[in-house]
Amino acid sequence: MDVDAYLEQLYREGCRNDEAAVSRDGMMLNITPSTGKFLDVLVRDAQPTRILELGTSNGYSTLWLARAAAAVGATVDSVDASRSKVQSAEANLAACSLTETVTLHHGDGGDFLRQSDDDRYDFVFLDSDRSRYQDWSSDLIGVLRFGLLVVDNAVSHAGEMVEFRRTLSQEFGLSVVVLPIGKGQMVVQDAASAGQRTT
Repeated sequence: MDVDAYLEQLYREGCRNDEAAVSRDGMMLNITPSTGKFLDVLVRDAQPTRILELGTSNGYSTLWLARAAAAVGATVDSVDASRSKVQSAEANLAACSLTETVTLHHGDGGDFLRQSDDDRYDFVFLDSDRSRYQDWSSDLIGVLRFGLLVVDNAVSHAGEMVEFRRTLSQEFGLSVVVLPIGKGQMVVQDAASAGQRTT
């Protein structure tokens, strides 16, 4: 399967679905293709060993992460509260022969984080329920061995993330930048790593 062609088709299907959906729960709310390319570049450059995605949806973003992860020998855990979306993601990963790279989890993102005491990730992509990010902040930092945290919708829904961004920056002392890619990507890393990347 040509993964690029499959991604293009899946993105178009997601857009059509969202236009016809009668409720938010029925929407795919996929990332933009430019965001997918950005994630691909980040993963290939950072070469993490374990990636966590919170917000699988139909697996569009998961495919971008999985292909890059496979190229650098990493694995992906992806979590979504919708069983039907997890099932769709499973089918889409199988179609692209990427199931061995990804472990899909049906459940609440906050519960998954709290139950991950012994698990550590060096790349986290957050595209889930924005109203809960602030409550998740301590657990997110707890599972992330820096590493990078990337958060979608940082421009399109900036107002919903003001407190979360402030917590990451002021309480945890992390470097936070927002890039105008797709709907806006918040890239978070520890200050020391941020300094190394700019020198």
